[in-house]
Parts: sequence; structure tokens; C-alpha cells
Amino acid sequence: MAAANRLVVFIALISLTSSPALATDGKPLQDYCVADKGGDNAVPMNGFACKPPQSVTPNDFTFSGLNKPGDTANPAGFKVTLVTVDQIPGLNTQGLSMGRLDFGPGGVNAPHIHPRASEVGFVTTLPETKLITKVLQAGEAFVFPQALTHYQRNVGKGPAVAISALDSQNPGTQRVVAAVLGSNPKLPVEVVAKALQADNNVAAQLLSKFK
Repeated sequence: MAAANRLVVFIALISLTSSPALATDGKPLQDYCVADKGGDNAVPMNGFACKPPQSVTPNDFTFSGLNKPGDTANPAGFKVTLVTVDQIPGLNTQGLSMGRLDFGPGGVNAPHIHPRASEVGFVTTLPETKLITKVLQAGEAFVFPQALTHYQRNVGKGPAVAISALDSQNPGTQRVVAAVLGSNPKLPVEVVAKALQADNNVAAQLLSKFK
């Protein structure tokens, strides 16, 4: 009887320690899998089929409306703006990712761009190396697929602050140019020249800019 009780407790402990592992999304198997809710030809990934890469657009990774006040006339006194794969198809299989841009006052470089705007973009892997880019206005959010080279830049004249959050307690970051040209010790000049498809003099000059 005592042995049976110990067996029940042991099984219960295994159940308790194993359950949290089943509650998280797995890592994506490709760069991105934009949810194709109307498609029926692709292999399902995380509940949604993948949109064909050639038909992917920047809008698949963008959400608008975070700057619009919600209706708080309810018993709870607040309004939640839900932003999931239903709102951003490019979030499919990516897990948690969040970012915010704060803009200061200032002018713009072009009349069609809002005074508080930021350009964002990312590049897919080989062989496409496709640049997906968009100018964000106030209240918009953008998804960077995990581990892809990406950028943000302020296209106005006023200051801007970027706030990002990733699904890791200690995420690693790496600047592409600094990794290639600013390593310690330095990469061989010949390696950098070959990677940049330039001659050794150009590579040496670029390496000298990173102390």
C-alpha cells in the first residue's frame, strides 16, 4: 500500500514538472510563416498554413491602431487591444515579440512622411535575401522574425526612442557590421575582402575604423 502511494506521488510530481513545457510554442522551423488563413495548399504550421513567400508584403508584419483610444465605459474600466496572429499574420510561429517607438517633436525629410515616423525592415535568408520594409506611423507595430537581420531608423528630424521586448530573459544581440569589422582579434583582411567582394586595401580601411 505504501509503495502504491509513493507511485501515485511520483507520477503526480512528473505531471507537475512536465506540464509547463507543453504550454510554450516551439521554435520556428523557417525564417517566417505568414498565416494564410484562406489557403489550403500549404503545410499547416502552428495551426495556420504558410502564405507563399512571393506573395508576402510588409503589411503582413504590421499592425495599426495602438494610438486609438478604446472604449473604457465597462465594468472593468479598461479596454484591451488584442494583437495576435489574427491581427499580424507575420507573427505566426514567432512566439512573443513586442516593440514600441517614441518620437519627439520635429520636422520631416519628405512632405508625405508624418513628423513622427520610423522606417523598419528586415532581410530574409539566402537565396532570396528579400528586403521587407515599411514606414511606421504613430500607433503602428511591426514584427521582426526571429534571428533575421533587421533595422530601424528615424526618418524625421526629431529624436526617437525604440523600446523592444523579446521572449528571452537574456536575449543576445549582435550588430552585423560590428561583428564583421570590429571583432577582437580582427578578422583577417583577406576574409573581410572576400566577404565584401572588395580588394584588400578597402577591407583594411574599413577594419581600421573599428578600434
